[in-house]
Amino acid sequence: MPSDHAALVQGAAALGCALTDDQAARLLDYLALLAKWNRVYNLTAIREPSAMLAQHLLDSIAVVPPFRRWSGGRPLRVLDVGSGAGLPGVVIATLMPENDVTCVDAVGKKTAFIRQAAGQLGLTNLHAVHSRIESFAGPAFDVVTSRAFAALADFVALTRGHCAPGSIWLAMKGKHPHDEIAGLPGQIEVFHVEQLRVPGLDAERCLVWMRERA
Repeated sequence: MPSDHAALVQGAAALGCALTDDQAARLLDYLALLAKWNRVYNLTAIREPSAMLAQHLLDSIAVVPPFRRWSGGRPLRVLDVGSGAGLPGVVIATLMPENDVTCVDAVGKKTAFIRQAAGQLGLTNLHAVHSRIESFAGPAFDVVTSRAFAALADFVALTRGHCAPGSIWLAMKGKHPHDEIAGLPGQIEVFHVEQLRVPGLDAERCLVWMRERA
């Protein structure tokens, strides 16, 4: 059975994401910190570290190659809404250090954990804000992302005021959300739905790309 390091590196490579030794070490340190905090604060229902590796780390890493293709390495402001324990925000901040990532969550213990992780991992580009998104007061963002946060129409409605001109939404979903897409307001365009295959995860995943219509 491969070590966590080998499973992480091999899984990321299968997703088209080559990890440096430093990136792999940071992500495994994050996983260890999450497992430690989870024993006390119940940050995630997934308890087994090997399951966390696939269902949290690799699932979030799957977003990075498509995101990189779109961004072309430009430095962007990224908002991760309903971030929970920092997914995918921590992963994006680790693997795309040119981006400035803000994680927002309504649960204080979760944002406290993200701040601890940012400090321990040396991620100066990662920030956490304890707030409901309805009350969040922040700058405009180039990319707004979420992972299992809300239906697409609610996700867009709640975050629209935080979007810079030309920004996009990236919503991580399970099965292709046909009904949710049909429920979006007419001024929102779904311009791509990307199917994702996550190693070690026997479940459908996709990435829904949205923007304001021109």
